[in-house]
Amino acid sequence: MTEASHVPVLLERVLDLLAPSVAVDRPVVVDATLGLGGHTEAMLERFPDLHVIGIDRDPEALARAKTRLAAFGERVTFAHAVYDEIADVVAEAGFRTVSGVLFDLGVSSMQLDLADRGFAYAQDAPLDMRMNPEDELTAADILNTYTSRELSKVLREYGEEKFAKRIADAVVSERAREPFTDSARLVDLIRTSIPAAARRTGGNPAKRTFQALRIEVNDELGVYRRALPASLEILAPGGRVVVLAYHSLEDRITKRAFTEVTTTDVPRDLPFVPEGHEARFRLVTRGAEMATDAEIDENSRARSVRLRVVERVAA
Repeated sequence: MTEASHVPVLLERVLDLLAPSVAVDRPVVVDATLGLGGHTEAMLERFPDLHVIGIDRDPEALARAKTRLAAFGERVTFAHAVYDEIADVVAEAGFRTVSGVLFDLGVSSMQLDLADRGFAYAQDAPLDMRMNPEDELTAADILNTYTSRELSKVLREYGEEKFAKRIADAVVSERAREPFTDSARLVDLIRTSIPAAARRTGGNPAKRTFQALRIEVNDELGVYRRALPASLEILAPGGRVVVLAYHSLEDRITKRAFTEVTTTDVPRDLPFVPEGHEARFRLVTRGAEMATDAEIDENSRARSVRLRVVERVAA
């Protein structure tokens, strides 16, 4: 898939939700998960006065995005960073606050398309899964060094895998014969570790294990737990944070964080909210929005998306 043909998930909805927050002088939006730059390109085209700060930990993604967005010149600031560094990145770009922040979570289409990165279980590749190739920990390291208990916990918590212990025990047993290096061998092991009845539903049985390993390699949930509150703090009044999450773990973190900042500590039976006790944020979406059938037909990645948006209403 080329950069030009890549269709960002819920693109028009994201643009519509950001529109009120960028209707200010010199608006700035942080694309915290720049990837191939599809959302950023659309934002820059839709909002002619907008400046975007694009963050990505993957140097190859940054390079491709720079090429794609070259025509926008100084309207884009690129940052090679992990998005929990968002406050520092914004400060280094010369801004105190921003008008919006976009999180499009999970693995990017580019990373899935590059076989040698090891993200896709459908093709044989080295067990890498690092979003930033400069990091040390790989999926192979986890499989070859974690105890059965540690590995089982990763698969259960991050992959919501029912057969985590069976898979972990099989990995530990099999690696004693030969260390794991490639994805095909792991996929085969997972398939034989799961009961036949369970293999017949739910798609490829390796999906949950690969998700769990990717999250562990990149500390995705830890990073996001730090990044989301930081993004809320740098919002200007009227600014919005837009989150596209693709599995329940990310969505749960988003829901809790948004609930916390949109809830007042005033008792429900009090007839008014005393000054200074108002919630600083309000929910823009009611619960989590999902993609329509038409959007899913256009982009299969939209099938599992959950969209939530919050707006800052007070300094």
